[in-house]
Amino acid sequence: MTQSMRVQLDRERCQGHGRCYVLAPAVFESDDDGYGLVVSADVPPELHEAARKGAGNCPEDAITIIES
Repeated sequence: MTQSMRVQLDRERCQGHGRCYVLAPAVFESDDDGYGLVVSADVPPELHEAARKGAGNCPEDAITIIES
């Protein structure tokens, strides 16, 4: 059975470093001011590793990964 994954980005904590969308552009993108946005909260299995990489490199710990 495939695990499901959801990604949440705390806009209050995001400082716009851009690591998430540089490392995982299929999961995260930039808004007009350079702050991160989640492309889709529900991450398909083939992008789970990319989501973890983007989240793990956020210096503000603004990204939460929820797996079930």
